[in-house]
Amino acid sequence: MEAGRSGEAAPGAAAGGAPQEPAAKPSEMPSAERELRQELQKAKDDYDMATGTISSLQRQLEIQESQLRGAKSEKEMLQKKLREREDQLQAMSAKFCSLREERKHEEMMATMEKENCSLRQVVTEQESKLAEQNQLISELQGTVSQLQAEVLTSRYHIHKQQQAREAIQSQAETLQHRELQTRVALECITSRFERYRSKIIQATFSTAGSKPPQAEVTDEEVLEAMQKIINERMEFHQMLKQKGIKVPSLHSMDTSNLSPTSAKGKRKSPARQHLSTPEKQP
Repeated sequence: MEAGRSGEAAPGAAAGGAPQEPAAKPSEMPSAERELRQELQKAKDDYDMATGTISSLQRQLEIQESQLRGAKSEKEMLQKKLREREDQLQAMSAKFCSLREERKHEEMMATMEKENCSLRQVVTEQESKLAEQNQLISELQGTVSQLQAEVLTSRYHIHKQQQAREAIQSQAETLQHRELQTRVALECITSRFERYRSKIIQATFSTAGSKPPQAEVTDEEVLEAMQKIINERMEFHQMLKQKGIKVPSLHSMDTSNLSPTSAKGKRKSPARQHLSTPEKQP
């Protein structure tokens, strides 16, 4: 229905001098609204994707923190074993001091040497494991710091996307409001054009000698009828001037006809009275 009205409004605007600019805006509004809705849907998809990424990063962060706690616990256990071994070594050293005057000094020295070698080997292995655990802890701490930075970055992007979505929603609401205003203005213009066209048709076909239209009249037929009336007025005016009758110019006559003082009961001009008198004579 609105497309049909806009199609009728285009010729009328060209004929009556009315602006054609409002008729083009409603066709542009749905396209801009669709683009904004697509951008809004894309922002929602990006928001969902970012939310899933943050959940995954948080799970990874919890796993890394659990591994870090396990590594720290293992480190403490190894340090405890190392202290126990050192205590054993000190105890054995004390025992060696107490037994150095005994007969089996050499055998005990050999045994203690073997134990010392074994303990040194254990200590070396424990220190190597401790160094590996420290390196693993450093790597885990670096991973935790990186994950925390990624979480902060993701939250920042989500905040920006939320702001962009709110801006797009605001623009969509503004465009919907403008579209409604444009539609109301278009309906008003279309209604005024229809009333103006109806008045033109009524004035054109209500003149003497004109047949009222039996069907809907096109704009071309209205223009032809108006042109015919104008030509007849000009011929009539020229004929009066040729007969020597003083008549006002067509411009002044049109001005007097359009003035608010003209009424339905206005008297005929002298030229029309002079012309109608010979026609009544036999």
